[in-house]
Amino acid sequence: MAMRILDLFSLKGKIGYVTGAARGIGRSIASGLAEAGACMAIVDIDFQGAQKTAEELVGLGYNCFAIPADVTKREQVHNIVEKILHRWGRLDIAVNNAGKCLNVPADEMTEEQWDAIIDLNMKGVFLTSQAAGRVMIKQKSGSIINIASMSGQIVNYPQPQVAYNASKAGVVMLTRSMAVEWVQYNVRVNSISPGYTKTELVMKMKDLHTRWSEMTPMKRLAEPDELKGAAVFLASEASSFITGHNLVVDGGYTLW
Repeated sequence: MAMRILDLFSLKGKIGYVTGAARGIGRSIASGLAEAGACMAIVDIDFQGAQKTAEELVGLGYNCFAIPADVTKREQVHNIVEKILHRWGRLDIAVNNAGKCLNVPADEMTEEQWDAIIDLNMKGVFLTSQAAGRVMIKQKSGSIINIASMSGQIVNYPQPQVAYNASKAGVVMLTRSMAVEWVQYNVRVNSISPGYTKTELVMKMKDLHTRWSEMTPMKRLAEPDELKGAAVFLASEASSFITGHNLVVDGGYTLW
């Protein structure tokens, strides 16, 4: 008999991590995966923030711990996987969320600024996907979820963010490429592309909220917790026949 639908969404017994999980979208996704039953590693370069998130989740009864890591450094990415394997023995879910944006006009952007965005948003996603993928290939199972952005499909307005847009388009293609390479090992690789979401960075740009809302069919910005469902879906058996997909969660922004 086939599994009941709610059982397909359960992550009970699964082991996962989320990078950039100290706050914002990463924190919400980590919380959602834990609520669905997964044991979660909270990864962030801000170790104090990661510990705070992990402690809050442990206080709610979830099995979580914090790991400090700069995902642009291969040895630190390797450490993420090693700590998880030492503690739990396997890795089933990898959410590669760490990233940042810089609003600088293309003609004024320095090489250092460009490198900083590409290094974190693309190289960081590659390194973490690669490290997680190597474990999952051996296991012959796993789900990798890369956090891209609607900015990988459209040019945001009015703020200039050429490096961010290019990096997120790269994350989508990186995801598609890895999905094809690793499907033979029963490792699925998908991405989520959020629209404007009420993260700390976005909330600092309040003068643009009205304009962004008007440009969105649903006429509002997303709450970080509205990314939970997409992440649980892609991490779970409910999406067992989905790989290489970019799930857009943007309130309809990219429809116009």
